[in-house]
Amino acid sequence: MDKDVFSPAPLDSASVVLSVAGLSKSFFGIQVLKDVSLQLHAGEVHGLVGENGAGKSTLMKLLAGVHHRDSGTIDLAGTAVNFSHPTQAHEAGLSTVFQEFNLLPDRTVAENIYLGREPRRGVLVNKAAMLERTAELLNQLGISSIQPSTPVSNLSVAQQQIVEIAKAVSYDARIISMDEPTAALAGPEVDLLYGIIRRLKERGVAILYVSHRLKEIFDLCDTITVLKDGEVVGSQPASSMDDASLVRLMVGRPISAYFPKADPGTTIGEPLLEVTNAGNDQLDSISLTLRTGEIVGIAGLQGSGRTELVEAIFGAAPFTRGTMRLAGQPYTARTTRAAIRSRIALITEDRKSQGLSLNQSILDNALSVIRSVFPNRTAQARRDTPGVLSSLEVIARDLDQEVQYLSGGNQQKVVLAKWLAIAPRMVLLDEPTRGIDVGAKVAVYNLMRALAADGKAILMVSSELPEVLGMSDRVLVMRDGLIAGELSPMSTEEEVLQLATGARTEEAPS
Repeated sequence: MDKDVFSPAPLDSASVVLSVAGLSKSFFGIQVLKDVSLQLHAGEVHGLVGENGAGKSTLMKLLAGVHHRDSGTIDLAGTAVNFSHPTQAHEAGLSTVFQEFNLLPDRTVAENIYLGREPRRGVLVNKAAMLERTAELLNQLGISSIQPSTPVSNLSVAQQQIVEIAKAVSYDARIISMDEPTAALAGPEVDLLYGIIRRLKERGVAILYVSHRLKEIFDLCDTITVLKDGEVVGSQPASSMDDASLVRLMVGRPISAYFPKADPGTTIGEPLLEVTNAGNDQLDSISLTLRTGEIVGIAGLQGSGRTELVEAIFGAAPFTRGTMRLAGQPYTARTTRAAIRSRIALITEDRKSQGLSLNQSILDNALSVIRSVFPNRTAQARRDTPGVLSSLEVIARDLDQEVQYLSGGNQQKVVLAKWLAIAPRMVLLDEPTRGIDVGAKVAVYNLMRALAADGKAILMVSSELPEVLGMSDRVLVMRDGLIAGELSPMSTEEEVLQLATGARTEEAPS
């Protein structure tokens, strides 16, 4: 192909490609955006940050034509626009990558990227041309791990996210909005996204970038706009801000409260879980000890076996060899029900598909585990649930509200509440703060500290290295289904990555 697949000609970086002025929006009488104004320039990455419920997603949906504004103006390159459908936004050069995927699993990568605008030869779809265009697009974006003819159902969550980004780019967009694009990514995939964004900047594409990961915001963004309670509370060059000033704008408290210290009186006690030389099809030679009152972090790249480890302990994908002991007694987790009866909780990484029934109420979700495994305790749990949800600071209309209408942070708190109902003695956390805001993260961290102080044992998987190092008493690093080593929380991110990638050479014993 002669034509560059994503080929907007570079613009002068002073060019304003998007101007939003006085944008406001209400739902059912509740104002979620109030007089919001911002500008995007060609070749600029503009960070949009704020707690869940601050109005970030609503703003993106107004720009994309999903919702209609109550007041205010949206200009694209000096022309006023009023989209009534996302297709109009695409055609005008504004693409959006939403956090919820919009892919058809039974169709190929190429068919998803060009859905509804397939190249044709007469009345027939020109599949060869579509595959060729997709291959060139992926190549220009530096993506070699995804083939155009692969069905989306065969892709990992991380690969599906990359396909969503490639689809947005394929519209020759002048502006691309990205909502938490790394929520499902880790390690190499994040590096790949960084590379894609750099290529888009060079082409003069403006990017509105929403993320809760402050490192990404400072790594990628030229300008940062902070939303709080639907209003802009600050907008300035990223170079003039730091973590402390940004967190204070977002949540109104200093960053020193970000990773809370262990509660006074917390004692690391006797071993609760002992795993010896265990393995299955994905894991091998797993040996670890988890003590009461202890938080152990699990680090490693995606695919290293982190999720498989907690699922094996929980009985979702059991160990087939080796031994486990729980509180000194032999423990064999062949089913998840057996694990729950042993008072082990697993907070999965995908709260929407694995942790919640989105169309059911908060109360029904909070009682779902106790009803299924300990039905005789349901009445007491029902009485306790309002207090538990209140202690977790769940913000909702009432307990009958459907969980799908809660923010990501409040959804995660409901997941935590349903597991607290079984009075767990061990809590397995897989990416417990993925896709939630700073304030909700602090609530999760405080809960972890409180559980440890109460003698619970916690095993936490996280792709965020500051989180692993900031919240753990010990850090286990996984690679290729093995525990590659153990580090103290005083270790550096570089030391963790060396073990995770195999770059670190173990010293021979003296």
